[in-house]
Amino acid sequence: MTVKCRTVTVSILFVNCYSVNLGMAVQNVFTSAKLIAVLIVICGGAYKLCQGNTQHLQNAFTGPTPSLGAIATAFYTGLWAYDGWNNLNYVTEEIQNPSKNLPRSIIIGIPLVTLCYALINVSYLAAMSPTEMIESEAVAVTFGNRILGVMAWLMPLSVTISTFGSANGTLFAAGRLCFAASREGHLLDILSYVHVRRLTPAPGLIFHSLIAGAMVLYGTIDSLIDFFSFTAWIFYGGAMVALIVMRYTKPNYPRPYKVPLIIPILVMLVSGYLVVAPIIEKPQIEYLYAVMFILAGLVFYVPFVHYGYHPKFMVNVTLFFQMLFEVVPTTTMAMFD
Repeated sequence: MTVKCRTVTVSILFVNCYSVNLGMAVQNVFTSAKLIAVLIVICGGAYKLCQGNTQHLQNAFTGPTPSLGAIATAFYTGLWAYDGWNNLNYVTEEIQNPSKNLPRSIIIGIPLVTLCYALINVSYLAAMSPTEMIESEAVAVTFGNRILGVMAWLMPLSVTISTFGSANGTLFAAGRLCFAASREGHLLDILSYVHVRRLTPAPGLIFHSLIAGAMVLYGTIDSLIDFFSFTAWIFYGGAMVALIVMRYTKPNYPRPYKVPLIIPILVMLVSGYLVVAPIIEKPQIEYLYAVMFILAGLVFYVPFVHYGYHPKFMVNVTLFFQMLFEVVPTTTMAMFD
């Protein structure tokens, strides 16, 4: 499994390093294929419901009330499926008219994804019980075996397509995040360089692919979701705190789009709940690792970012990778435009 994951990671890395247009074309194709698979599942579930298979939807919310910590942990897994909601922010510079198109994409995309996921879960419950869903290693595959008959092979293919498309979109966005952070002086200079001919942020893409390979090598999917979600919601909450503070300390700064203050306050409260509740309910070593990982960043931030210290040997390191990857600063590219 690890070898397959690394092969997929390398393939996606090659696509995104080769061409921005190729990366977007792959994303469009795989997203379209994913939506077709979603439509197949929804139609299959509607067919079962029309046959009267509604027993698993009755009294769906009966049973013992889960604890607050268990609800937060469940949110980790559920919100994992929606985590792409923030990826558009990373590619703002490559969006035409972002002040209009970015909010429009979010307003259209998130409700659409929510509707699709809700209908898919209803379809699953029309074909299997909640216990069977929990015990199944691949719910979509089990659903396909029961509904599609000889065409059941479409479900494993759909899962593969969905996973590949999600990974491609994540790497595309993460590479831009790394590129922007480096350009602001928060990471190594080489990570803000682009390929001289293809204009792709190759160093940033390679950096994130190496991190992804390391995480796949040493983690299970459950531990990765818990580790990632716990860490991510700390930063989501921190971003909301920063937004609220800047709303009052820098009221005259330009804001291409402005959200009502109640939204960051709500997200901040939710973030605090999702971070604190699991620790109180069931302390795990992953949470300690996440906090230590975040605090370890201060070791690099204080001397290299806050005080602006640049070791002399990093000049040669940057030149080496610049020649190796054939990349240059974006300022250099602008001089030749």
